[in-house]
Amino acid sequence: MAKVVTADEAQKWLIDEIAQRLGIEPTEVPPEQYFDELDLDSTTALIIAGEMESWLGFELGTTALWYHPTIKALSEHIAEECEQRATAA
Repeated sequence: MAKVVTADEAQKWLIDEIAQRLGIEPTEVPPEQYFDELDLDSTTALIIAGEMESWLGFELGTTALWYHPTIKALSEHIAEECEQRATAA
């Protein structure tokens, strides 16, 4: 079952996960920075995306990172997606 997640919750989850993978503090991960500037290799990015889908309870579209290339933008997209799924249920 998909959960309803706010943009702030999604952003915190992403920042915490990225910081953990990079071995840095969450405060060192700027929400406005582009994903391709975060020193994540493609394997790590795929792992994070898979874990996020498990956490959310639904699959993110394959173009989600392309159209929402920052943590902040993706978090807002996730919140909208969650809201749409909740109202459609």
